[in-house]
Amino acid sequence: MQKTDKIYVAGHNGLVGSAIVRKLKKEGFTNIVTRSHKELDLTDQAMVQEFFEQEKPDFVFMAAAKVGGIQANREALDQFMYINTMIEFNTIMAAFHTGVKKFCFLGSGCIYPRDCPQPIKEEYLLTSPLEITNEGYALAKISGLKLCEYLNTHHPEKADFISVMPCNLYGPGDNYHPEHSHVIPALLRKFHDAKETGSGQVVMWGTGSAMREFLHIDDIADACFFLMQHYSGDPGKESDTPGLSWINIGCGSDLTMKQLGAKIAEIVGFKGKIVYDHIHPDGTPRKLLDSSRLFALGWKPIISFEEGLRQTYEDYKINKDNYRK
Repeated sequence: MQKTDKIYVAGHNGLVGSAIVRKLKKEGFTNIVTRSHKELDLTDQAMVQEFFEQEKPDFVFMAAAKVGGIQANREALDQFMYINTMIEFNTIMAAFHTGVKKFCFLGSGCIYPRDCPQPIKEEYLLTSPLEITNEGYALAKISGLKLCEYLNTHHPEKADFISVMPCNLYGPGDNYHPEHSHVIPALLRKFHDAKETGSGQVVMWGTGSAMREFLHIDDIADACFFLMQHYSGDPGKESDTPGLSWINIGCGSDLTMKQLGAKIAEIVGFKGKIVYDHIHPDGTPRKLLDSSRLFALGWKPIISFEEGLRQTYEDYKINKDNYRK
């Protein structure tokens, strides 16, 4: 990418998209194109095609998506599948038809089977059933990944679509909604509210045994920027594993939900008891990505988990009044 190239960041108001925009600006890129949902509905095929024909971006970071935690996903599997599939297919195909030089599709670690071996290698995709609580979202992301792969395979002369599969992401600017957010922002809010109200306990879903890997949003933005310059989605080009056009992005370590709860309690300053509600699901037992292919290319995360949690908690305290509804 050159500093003068036109770069479209889809989903620039979201957690990942906003981090990518920050990264691009930090690196000196100024020709950045963005559109809000009100300005451009990515589920509308005609609108998306018209946008690409008018703007003709050189590079695209596809970070737009309908996202949510376990409760939001399992209550609306149909919506998570339909909306995300429409967003992805419309954007990918419009980019292809208008000659985008390179396209970075943001997937998710949830594409992998529920009970596959750990750490999760890219080749484990589609080897056994998915986790049912987020199956709709996962199927949509798998479809986007496969569409990118098919374009690379059948049109190698004009398609360079890379797909990146990050682990669980968190960081400043997250959604702290009490029911529809991901685990870290939800717990930061829950523990903070318990401390403020003097509650003696916080209830966490599940058994506390599930294990998760977390990556700061500024690290994922840095990784995507790095891969746009050092990785190709065409297995016939730079891919080190023939037939695999997607690549994992993680930090290489995970922790249990009990450990996460204890860490958040410490950072927030909550002194009460943590109770585990076994009625609610744990979700996938463990989800640790094997990011060795990415690390071998020369990229590593730089933000420690404790530092990232403290940043996110400070962000919540500043912006918490925006999340009271």
